[in-house]
Amino acid sequence: MKNLVILGGGYGGMRVLSRLLPNELPEDVSITLVDRTPYHCLKTEYYALAAGTISDQHVRVPFPEHPRLTIQYGEVTEINIKEKRIVLKDADSLTYDDLIIGLGCEDKYHNVPGAKEHTYSIQSIEKSRKTYQALNNLPPESVVSIVGAGLSGVELASELNESRPDLKIKLFDRGNYILSAFPVRLSTYVENWFDNHNVEIINNSNITRVEENTLYNHNEPIYSDIIVWTAGIQPIEVVRNMDVEKDKQDRIVLTLHHNIPGDEHVYVVGDCASLPHAPSAQLAEGQAEQIVDILLKRWKNEELPESLPTIKLKGILGSLGKKHGFGLVAERPITGRVARLLKSGILWMYKYHNG
Repeated sequence: MKNLVILGGGYGGMRVLSRLLPNELPEDVSITLVDRTPYHCLKTEYYALAAGTISDQHVRVPFPEHPRLTIQYGEVTEINIKEKRIVLKDADSLTYDDLIIGLGCEDKYHNVPGAKEHTYSIQSIEKSRKTYQALNNLPPESVVSIVGAGLSGVELASELNESRPDLKIKLFDRGNYILSAFPVRLSTYVENWFDNHNVEIINNSNITRVEENTLYNHNEPIYSDIIVWTAGIQPIEVVRNMDVEKDKQDRIVLTLHHNIPGDEHVYVVGDCASLPHAPSAQLAEGQAEQIVDILLKRWKNEELPESLPTIKLKGILGSLGKKHGFGLVAERPITGRVARLLKSGILWMYKYHNG
C-alpha cells in the first residue's frame, strides 16, 4: 500500500482530497493528512473572525471521511525528503511514498524591529482568535493601527469599522494609494469608502520599528492601543528551512509538474510554491487539480504531459463590511453590493460542496 501524505488541510489540500475521494483513489493508495486543527479553516474569512462579525464556527469545514484516509493532528517540525520522513512535534514521525506540501504561510515582518513581538496577526485561526479578543475588549475611542493595505488589511479595516464604529482605525500603506495590485479605479473607490466611514489612511508610510502600543512611521511615534500586521507573507519556517531551491520570496521552485526538481515524489501547493501569480485560495485549488492529474498518471505508469494548461483565475473579490465590496471578475472592475453578494455566494457554494 502506497502512502500519500498531505501536509496541511488548506485550500490546496482540501481540493486534492475532494478529487481523490471517494472514488478516484487507487485501491493500493492510502492518504495521511497532517494538520494542526481537526477541521479545514477558511483563511479568506479570518479578517471577519478577528473583527467579530462572524463566529469561529463560520470559518470551519470538516475534513472528509474515508476508510483509507487517516488524519494526523500535529505540527510539522521537519521535512526530510532524503529519508522520506516527516518529523512531528510530540508525535511519531511519518514516512511517505508521495508527499504534497501545503503548509501555508505566516507574516513577514521585513526585519522591522519589534514588529513580531508587538503586533497582532490574522495569519492563522489561533492568531485570529487572539486578535478578536484583543480588538473586541478595547474600550470606546481606542486607536487601532493596521499595517498593510492590501486585501487583508482593507477587509479587516472595513469589517472592524462595521463591528466597532466607536474605534479610531488607522490604515498604513507604503504606496501612493491602497490596494496597489488593483486598478486605480478600485483603489479610489475603496479610499472614498474609508473616507466616508472615518477610517484614516496613511499613504507612503514606512514603519521603522514597533514598540508596545507605539509604531514609528518614518521614525515618528504614533500611539496605538492595538497594532495588527497585514504587511506581507512568507512560507512557514519549516518550509524555509528545507534545503531545496527557492525564489526571492523563499517559495520553493518547482518543475512544470509541480514537483521539486529531481524528486518526482514531492509536490508543493499553495503559498509555499513559486508560481507566476500571487498566492490565493483560487490558485492553490487550480494547482491542486493539476497535481492530482499528475499523481494519477504516475500511479498508472502513464506518460506525463509535456506541458500543463495555464491555471485560469476567475478574479478576486474583497469586502467592505457586509453590504459593499469590490473586485475584478474576468478582468472587469466591479464595486458595491454586487461585488459583496458575489463573494458571499462563492463562500456559500464552497462551504456547501465541502461541508
